[in-house]
Amino acid sequence: MAATAAMLFSGIGAASATEKNEPTSSGINLTTREEGNRPAPGPAGPTAFTAGANCTSSTDGRSASCWEITAPHKGLVPVSPQVNTSTQAAQIPQWCIDHAYQGVFGLRDQACEVTGLAFTTRVIESNGSTRVTGEFQANVINYEYTDKSQPTWAHQIEIAAYSGWGDALKVTLEGAASASLSCKVVNASFPPQPVEPLKSWRIGEAFYNTTATNPGDVGRCITTWNVTAHTPGYPDAVTKFERWNVRCDNNTGGNPYVGCVVFWYPSPVYYSLARNPTLANHVARAQASGLPGATFEAPLERTTDPAISGPNGQMACGDAPSIQNKQCDEYPLASSKQGLTAGGTRRTFDGCNFNLPQQTGPTGVSVCMIDQPDNSAQGGIMAQFYRWERVLDGDPFRVLVVA
Repeated sequence: MAATAAMLFSGIGAASATEKNEPTSSGINLTTREEGNRPAPGPAGPTAFTAGANCTSSTDGRSASCWEITAPHKGLVPVSPQVNTSTQAAQIPQWCIDHAYQGVFGLRDQACEVTGLAFTTRVIESNGSTRVTGEFQANVINYEYTDKSQPTWAHQIEIAAYSGWGDALKVTLEGAASASLSCKVVNASFPPQPVEPLKSWRIGEAFYNTTATNPGDVGRCITTWNVTAHTPGYPDAVTKFERWNVRCDNNTGGNPYVGCVVFWYPSPVYYSLARNPTLANHVARAQASGLPGATFEAPLERTTDPAISGPNGQMACGDAPSIQNKQCDEYPLASSKQGLTAGGTRRTFDGCNFNLPQQTGPTGVSVCMIDQPDNSAQGGIMAQFYRWERVLDGDPFRVLVVA
């Protein structure tokens, strides 16, 4: 598994590692590439574990073992996963730790969530009352990482008890991985590991293959870790950690490889003022007027339906003036679901050669006559971006203007 993890993880973060902050150009609000690659919160989905107390009683009814969701640990920073981490496991990124207890966060090739978890051992007295005989509080990290050009990805779980007492500290943790929908487990390992010493990580690592490998296939996957607490004198208790962030496909135009991504992360495509000034300038002004696409909160969504993209372009630029070395650019892009087929009207700006109003608001499109080389370059930029980021129909994405 170590070789698999190394192969998968070698490409994670490679692009962002070379990014540099971009200077700000006067008059245009630019985004840095570093900012563009920051993690974003994911949508609500299956919880990391079963909410509320989840107790298993012994057959004689005299004892019980309970997993229980815990409230957010205000001010508690998880112990660094670098401590006592197995060499087989991938390094947990710092941004995951920084967003502890805030829900799932991710990039296009990674998703991570830090949660709290409690375990108690209990004895039922002869009068029916319950006596707690031990407890530990733990941090749990669920981390997934993918490769955009491989059919394999990983779901890694790490559990560290940071406080505890009594019989609960006699626990041995063991995990079993499973998969549902369009995927299968390749291999997995979470051998029995004692919960002590405290503040050290108990790690499980599982690798999955997509079954969406035929041309045109697109498949989602749910990966699950079932973690069992074995405690001498108490019944075994199982808690479940489900993840649903990965989608794989063999349906990305121009990409001959099967690959997997975090489907809900809106990857950024960059338009450069230095390389394509008229294109970038138009998009910056369009976004400044209120049109979507620059933020996580209001991304664009791709459409591959020609019944949408064709009318989007025609409605925006069908009456464009004929100007030598100029072509009509529309924003939001015709290949997005936010084009004119979604409603709204056209707007423009000074120097764009359209006799249209200058207005603000989140609906409609902006049109502008830009330099022909810039307009031609845009097609290549978007094709490469859609191909590399595996942006399929309905996927969110962002358009960011940089220096």
